[in-house]
Amino acid sequence: MTLSTHFDSYRHWRDGVGRSIERLRGWLADADLLDSQAEQRLARLAVRLVEDRLVVAFVAEFSRGKSELINALFFADRGGRILPSSAGRTTMCPAELAWDRSLQPRIALLPIETRAEGASLSDLRRVPDAWQVFPFDPDFPEAMSEALRRVGEVKHVSTEVAQSLGFAIGDAAEGDLQSDENGLVEIPRWRHALINIPHPLLEQGLVVLDTPGLNAIGAEPELTLSLLPGAHAVLFILAADTGVTQTDLAIWRDYVGGGAGRLVVLNKIDGLWDGLRAEAEIQAEIDRQVVSCAHILNLPAANIFPVSAQKALVAKVNGDVDLLARSCLPRLEQALAEGLLPAKREVVAKGTAGEALAVAAEVRGLLDTRLNAFSDQLAELDSLRGKNQNVVSYMMRKAKVEKEAFEKGLRDYYAVRSVFTHLADTLFVHLGLDALRRQGRKTRDAMRQAAFTPQLLSAMGELFLVARANMAQSELDITEIDEMMTAMRERFVGAHSLHLESTAGFNLGIPLRDLDRLEEGFRRQFGSLFSVLTKDKRALTQQFFETVASQMRKIFDAANRDAEQWLRSLMAPLEGQVREVRRQLKHRLENVQRIHEAADSLKERIDELAHAKATVAAQLNELEELEAVLEAALRPPTRPALRAVA
Repeated sequence: MTLSTHFDSYRHWRDGVGRSIERLRGWLADADLLDSQAEQRLARLAVRLVEDRLVVAFVAEFSRGKSELINALFFADRGGRILPSSAGRTTMCPAELAWDRSLQPRIALLPIETRAEGASLSDLRRVPDAWQVFPFDPDFPEAMSEALRRVGEVKHVSTEVAQSLGFAIGDAAEGDLQSDENGLVEIPRWRHALINIPHPLLEQGLVVLDTPGLNAIGAEPELTLSLLPGAHAVLFILAADTGVTQTDLAIWRDYVGGGAGRLVVLNKIDGLWDGLRAEAEIQAEIDRQVVSCAHILNLPAANIFPVSAQKALVAKVNGDVDLLARSCLPRLEQALAEGLLPAKREVVAKGTAGEALAVAAEVRGLLDTRLNAFSDQLAELDSLRGKNQNVVSYMMRKAKVEKEAFEKGLRDYYAVRSVFTHLADTLFVHLGLDALRRQGRKTRDAMRQAAFTPQLLSAMGELFLVARANMAQSELDITEIDEMMTAMRERFVGAHSLHLESTAGFNLGIPLRDLDRLEEGFRRQFGSLFSVLTKDKRALTQQFFETVASQMRKIFDAANRDAEQWLRSLMAPLEGQVREVRRQLKHRLENVQRIHEAADSLKERIDELAHAKATVAAQLNELEELEAVLEAALRPPTRPALRAVA
């Protein structure tokens, strides 16, 4: 199965989940069971599916054949190259390839000078005027290739300007830039590129992130702190003729290595096809290179994929099956497809089909409560057959007393709900963005006033200390809320025979892990004495807030959204059940009152209740069918997981 086929299968599955969720929403609306909370939740799931993306990042030092590998993996069906590929540097800035139907085919380029303006990449994505746009016609490959070559453009500036834009000047062997005899430094003309291309894989949600070499990676912290960690798979490309160089090792150690979804590609194995040695000798040399690279990177040899991207592209364009097999690209494609897509599918399934099932479970609990209430009322009315008016009067008084007792018990419920609201407000005081903004202002002031390097590092580190303290206090708030709501649910369920599904637990494990990863990146990017001493304090402060502080806000913002959703999942089902019990008690009292006033209406009321009960039973059966479809989406085909690297 080709990579394209795997992607197509994933898209069909994802579209099926979207249709199932829409079917559930429509059914709930037709059955008058769709409240505003459920409608909002299902609408968010629909948007999440539409915006679903699969990000594959390619990382390498220059001249490793990275762009050619992207062409061979994804774009060979166009009969040639989409990304420029030639000797030397062809990618000088990070480039994202994707497809947005609302935009024309084009390349949008962000000038390198925007680094001096104090705005992050994520902020500038929302400022169209900040980008220079160059449209192209995808039906004319030469014109498109000419437009895309702009990602390799450079300019020459003074060392002072280069340093103010975040570039390290020094030893080229360490990936730093060097000035020429005129004191000028060659830097990228562009900071970032967004390439909008109509292509079947991109239309299905694939996003390809092409990154430049070591110096450009290190100069854009947002790339290393956000874009690369956020990628679903990262392919690290080496060259068979060089093996692992010092700059390769620096990129692997500082920006790529560790975690799941990392594959190492040993490219350009065709350089060993000299036509003089036997195939067995060539393969033995490739195997030795694989073992050597695995040892240096501390990886299993099975995680290294030797390929020839150039020969694979030629083979695909010309339909040469034998050459494609010799290029070894199919093995890499299989590992990428079988590792990336099932893992991504599992995440999407839990976040969409799983969430829709939670909505369905709440509705099921409501219908179960309603069905039991109708059954009890039917049994009660059936017991009145042939009874005199005194018995009916007694039943009416009993129903009235029970309704009054329930209304009285609601006072405890409202009191607990008031405490719940107070605890929720307290949680958002600790987890909210206001506290983080206040500390951010203190950190900025402290960095501006810092006279010595240790003070500067301490001010930056203080932001992480406060963030962790806020997270820790929020965890205590969450535990208190959970314990209180569990006790209240148990009390109401026992007292009124409610049918409530247990809510999923909630913790801040994911944002805390994201905070750990961010701090690790911060220590690597900003925490060393050398990095602080070699950068202007003003530029360092600006870069810190553009990247680290900005990413921290995103982490807390995501945690806030998750906390809000969890709090709604705690209270909304209980409130729905309380409304249903009140409605049924009122209905029961009205039934008995009407029978008391006109004894001949007993059969009529029993028939009405029997019909209502049958309707609810039918709704439960229909809901079960909808749930079965969503549950099937949670059972993706079993495939080998992408192996984590050490």
